[in-house]
Amino acid sequence: MLLKTFGWSFAVTAIGLVAAVFYGGWEAFGIVAILSVLEISLSFDNAVVNAGILKKMNAFWQKIFLTVGVLIAVFGMRLVFPVVIVAISAKMGPIEAVDLALNNKDRYQELVTDAHPAIAAFGGMFLLMIFLDFIFEDRDIQWLRWIERPLAKLGKVDMLSVCISLIVLLITSFTFATHAHQHGGAHVDKAQTVLIAGIAGLITYMIVGGLSGYFEDKLEEEEEREHEEEEEAARSGKKRSPVVLAGQAAFFMFLYLEVLDASFSFDGVIGAFAITNDIVLMALGLGIGAMYVRSLTVYLVRQGTLDDYVYLEHGAHYAIGALAVILMVTIQYEINEVITGLVGVVLIAWSFWSSVRRNRALAAAEGEAGSDEKAEIPSGV
Repeated sequence: MLLKTFGWSFAVTAIGLVAAVFYGGWEAFGIVAILSVLEISLSFDNAVVNAGILKKMNAFWQKIFLTVGVLIAVFGMRLVFPVVIVAISAKMGPIEAVDLALNNKDRYQELVTDAHPAIAAFGGMFLLMIFLDFIFEDRDIQWLRWIERPLAKLGKVDMLSVCISLIVLLITSFTFATHAHQHGGAHVDKAQTVLIAGIAGLITYMIVGGLSGYFEDKLEEEEEREHEEEEEAARSGKKRSPVVLAGQAAFFMFLYLEVLDASFSFDGVIGAFAITNDIVLMALGLGIGAMYVRSLTVYLVRQGTLDDYVYLEHGAHYAIGALAVILMVTIQYEINEVITGLVGVVLIAWSFWSSVRRNRALAAAEGEAGSDEKAEIPSGV
């Protein structure tokens, strides 16, 4: 089971590390290894959230997520995305941007750093919406009840998560503009960029999340209808009609997963520049890490871990909220990647331990109930 799920990740790791040695020797090998660990530690919460969505998809779409999805994640976000950002921000052609990334690495890093406010605003708003929509939903299982109960009541107000996100974005951009004004207006355009990028992130979430939710609802309706038709077919002996919306629903959920992964990868891509500005080593290291995150996602689904440890999904969403805040703060202030990674790991570890304690308490309660029943049964029966 373990080898089947993580086999591709092990293979990509071996190929990536060998390629690093051939590309830049043992120093490159070490950098790629460090980047892989960085990506995994920063994206563990990503795997937990992905698993919550992926468990609703069939085996075919899980395989697509691990194949086509990985190509998008590794080559799209870890290799192409930084080049595209440089091309757009520096107003240069893609070929020129690639040449810059390979031959003038310091200038390339400088341009990516300049584009960071826009990247952080887009990713921060997308992740903040995911967190708010989760926390405002009334759930049967609640982890931190003293927070989640009152927020679930507040969540009955329509569009509350959108309003809060826009307020956060306005405050962030206003703070940035004030900071720029105090320094002679040098960053006024960046404040406007933050606002536009943040709105783009919000719109992206609403479109992709809305479509995936719509088709997910349609899929549930179709599954109910299919169940009714199965019962009717069993009574009459007729053949039932096939479900036609499952593919559409799965496609939009897959699309949602890819945008979600992109938002999670922002901090990894930006953080990688603290270690190296070589785009080839970045792609190798972050690509290996992305493979493990994908495999871990599928492993969590197939093992039923989210069903066994019910607070894991809560912990992951709190980590998303923390990452969203961190991304917005990094628009103006630098935050060490170690802190970013530790926040997510601590929250998920805490939620895991809470789940373990809950399971033990339930098992103990069931054991006591079972012993009470045995005590009530007369001997010899």
